[in-house]
Amino acid sequence: MDTLVSVSWLAEHLHDKNIVVADCRFVLGNPDKGREEYEADHIPGAVYFDLEKDLSAPKAEHGGRHPWPDADTFADKLGRAGIDNDTLVVLYDDQKGAMAARAYWVLRYVGHRNAALLDGGYEAWKEAGHSITKEIPERLPATYIPHVQKDWLCGVEDIRRNLGLGEDGAVLIDSRACNRYTGEAETIDPIGGHIPGAVNYDWQAIVDEKGFLKSETALRQRFAELPRDREIIVYCGSGVTACANLFVLERLGYKNAKLYAGSWSDWISYPENEKAKGAR
Repeated sequence: MDTLVSVSWLAEHLHDKNIVVADCRFVLGNPDKGREEYEADHIPGAVYFDLEKDLSAPKAEHGGRHPWPDADTFADKLGRAGIDNDTLVVLYDDQKGAMAARAYWVLRYVGHRNAALLDGGYEAWKEAGHSITKEIPERLPATYIPHVQKDWLCGVEDIRRNLGLGEDGAVLIDSRACNRYTGEAETIDPIGGHIPGAVNYDWQAIVDEKGFLKSETALRQRFAELPRDREIIVYCGSGVTACANLFVLERLGYKNAKLYAGSWSDWISYPENEKAKGAR
């Protein structure tokens, strides 16, 4: 099964028994907005995954703005949504795939292999003229057994160890906009800049202006300089948009890419951690 599906494919298979569609819309700074939009209209049969309530753990002193969710807690939520280990989960949002990609990576973390993003998201679905509804589905509960893939994540200690390894260490990718990476215009976190040694690959460059994933050729060119024989650790502000880059790296065949789950907002929660500014 491809990890990216078109709106025409989903329209054809929307009522297949083994498919659950998940709406992942969420607006940073307005945490109720996504659910309100879901309740107003959504793809028929879609359940709702909230970034902060379903795809994150409660905030603490460390762990970033969107701490990584507990696997058993998330598995319980999957079961209540009627999702078992064999269900195909199709994820969408209206933020060019960023929130849906976070859900995708959490699913990967609990061992789910049968998940896909809707190319173009909710806007593409509506522009194609497919049906929408405000009806909230009632799904029969299922049992989800997590098989946690711990190697898909990194923590602050992993990053600290890596900083002293030079060319023998992992490649650090910062997925935020360039002006946040350089520290020129931090719009969310209290401190600007990046982790020393990180290179900037703004996640928004993987999609076109309408939110469709760019061609494989364009994406291979985008990441052409990334080595396949070194570990790659991807981060962003809080471990959300980094997942969009990780989604693409997986599609391009990279087997060595991980997420720094707490990302920049976790890194700066430790005053002793070094912060860099500027283009490198």
